[in-house]
Amino acid sequence: MDPQVSKNPQKLLLWMTFIMSLVFSVWQVLLNNFVIERAQFTGAEIGILQSLREVPGFLAFTAIFILILIREQSFALLSLAILCVGVAITGFYPSVLGLYLTTVIMSIGFHYFETINQSLTLQWIDKKETASFLGKALAWRSAAALSGYASIWIVMTWLQLDYVWMYALIGSLGLIMVITITLYFPKFEVGEVQHKKLILRKKYWLYYLLTFFSGARRQIFMVFAGFMMVEKFGYSISEITALFLINYVVNLLFAPAIGRFIGRIGERNALTIEYIGLILIFVSYALVEQPEMAAALYVIDHLLFAMAIAIKTYFQKIADGKDIAATMSVSFTINHIAAVVIPALLGLLWLHSPEAVFYIGAGFAICSLILARNIPSAPAQGNEVIWSLTSKNRDKKSINQAD
Repeated sequence: MDPQVSKNPQKLLLWMTFIMSLVFSVWQVLLNNFVIERAQFTGAEIGILQSLREVPGFLAFTAIFILILIREQSFALLSLAILCVGVAITGFYPSVLGLYLTTVIMSIGFHYFETINQSLTLQWIDKKETASFLGKALAWRSAAALSGYASIWIVMTWLQLDYVWMYALIGSLGLIMVITITLYFPKFEVGEVQHKKLILRKKYWLYYLLTFFSGARRQIFMVFAGFMMVEKFGYSISEITALFLINYVVNLLFAPAIGRFIGRIGERNALTIEYIGLILIFVSYALVEQPEMAAALYVIDHLLFAMAIAIKTYFQKIADGKDIAATMSVSFTINHIAAVVIPALLGLLWLHSPEAVFYIGAGFAICSLILARNIPSAPAQGNEVIWSLTSKNRDKKSINQAD
């Protein structure tokens, strides 16, 4: 194979995605059992931890200022290294304050990486190929997560080693991989020179709102759906790992096809399917009493995450090229406004009514569905929405409104 072919920016994006998913998935799948068994967490503590985890995401807008000093590619790799270090030291601090600290370190790396990775993807990948590429990237995430779960089985089930070893080994492995790809891949050029200042544009208002509600919905899935499996149904580490394993096998098999499917049916229809499905799933979470049914809902919920690719491709189609990095930074902050507040508040509500938490999730999905119906069939610069918030364009019909 031509070395230059194997060193293209698409390959770098996929390998960075693989490392992130490998390390983060192990941290995530062990978290609920680790905090309950070693730090005696209740819903209140897990809510606070998850809120703290999202604070760096809320501060993601600061990435645009760091880019004044460092290239996007180098920043992504540095952030990935910080993520690996945070996970590596997690097992050494099995206390409430210790877990809060290591979670914040891990989260700084994770959220800065995700911000810059999304920016680089939208700059390096052609608009016609983005949905397909993001589906492929989800498959790489799934393959990495499966590798992480295999390592959990080897280290904790077969070798009978403790949490501290699992976290240390996977974090160290990830760090070695980051160093390897840093040395292997050259510095790639981006397209248009990016703005190095904060940008909020009226024409992106629909993208901002979709991003906000997506963050709110994601928190309920990540924090409370998994916590329910352990607290309400008594799932063990092996059972939780098996559930995550099923999730990622499903994504590995179907995510590339979902990416291509979104490219065919368009962002509005894809998001409509996602949000109708989420309304049904969140209501079902509130009512479910059988552990098997809860597990099935969890798998379907996770699969619907792939449809959120459509939010990114919608933005890429309506965005000015120079706005991408700055808008990714701002949108990550918008995504995490709800994420910082919701886990702590709903963690307290969880103590009194877990069902109410999921009904609130259904409400978020309804808001997202209404917003998604405002996406034109053929979004582009100048054709961002069907109906506008501004009086100037309120009466102007989209060329695709009738679709």
